[in-house]
Amino acid sequence: EVQLVESGGGLVQAGGSLRLSCAASGFTFDDYVIGWVRQAPGKEREGVSCISNSLGKTYYGESVKGRFTISSDNAKNTVYLEMNSLKPEDTAVYYCVAGAVCWSYYEYWGQGTQVTVSS
Repeated sequence: EVQLVESGGGLVQAGGSLRLSCAASGFTFDDYVIGWVRQAPGKEREGVSCISNSLGKTYYGESVKGRFTISSDNAKNTVYLEMNSLKPEDTAVYYCVAGAVCWSYYEYWGQGTQVTVSS
């Protein structure tokens, strides 16, 4: 069974950092792109970042570009999202997602991890 498990969320002060992890199992890791999508109450779901292992490319949403970094440890089937210079508007539930193409339909979703940035 396909499973994506996020971890690393929590409470952090504005300007601080967090690293999220996504452990993938149940499918061939390198055959899919892995991304991060966030959802905040009253806001539209927003694509945060995505990594394509097969293409060796990474992508970022405009609101996080320059502050967040996505990376992967293929031996561990794990993707990370390093979040720096966090802002209160980054507060959301962050979901690890997987699909065929970045910025497209994501077939698989994790359970989400809460990130709260206080001012």
